[in-house]
Amino acid sequence: MKINIIFHSIYGHIYRLAEAVAEGAGQVSGTQVKLFQVSETLSDDILAKMGATQAKKTFAHIPTATLENLTEADAIIFGTPTRFGMMSGQMRTFFDTTGGLWANNALVGKVGSVFASSGTQHGGQESTILSFHTTLLHHGMIIVGVPYSEKRLMTIDEVSGGSPYGSSTITGPDGSRLPSENELAIARFQGKHVAEVTRRLVG
Repeated sequence: MKINIIFHSIYGHIYRLAEAVAEGAGQVSGTQVKLFQVSETLSDDILAKMGATQAKKTFAHIPTATLENLTEADAIIFGTPTRFGMMSGQMRTFFDTTGGLWANNALVGKVGSVFASSGTQHGGQESTILSFHTTLLHHGMIIVGVPYSEKRLMTIDEVSGGSPYGSSTITGPDGSRLPSENELAIARFQGKHVAEVTRRLVG
């Protein structure tokens, strides 16, 4: 059973969640998990002005996603930062190359799941995941979220991302806040849950 995690990250928050999601998926026996990142569309100069150059280097070893990484997998878990309540332009650009897959029903019946980040507590992480689901539904994918059997979704004694739509993290307006252990645990749960659901589907 193959599960590919395809993400876009600038400062590393989504990358950290991706690692946690992969860890959770890997707990299900017989699961092969691989990480990929979509191509960065911002220039090196812009990334430097954003203060993201060093952060980008920490996950530069992750290979660039291709369309084959979609078709070869039984499940794909996508990670994206929030851009005005939606997926990042880099992730959108990747999906804009999938028209041929859509025409050939190449992703129909595959499992899809999404995790995200936002700068503030109410910065759109839920709308980002929900709007992302629209693209997955157009491809005929089976959407899996994070059920409330994951009790960490109920946490109210600390600021935390995570919803029934998918795991998430809050980065802080300046990006200085790293994913909390609660958020990482929800991400691990999501990875494991997706793997368990996928195993039932692929038999």
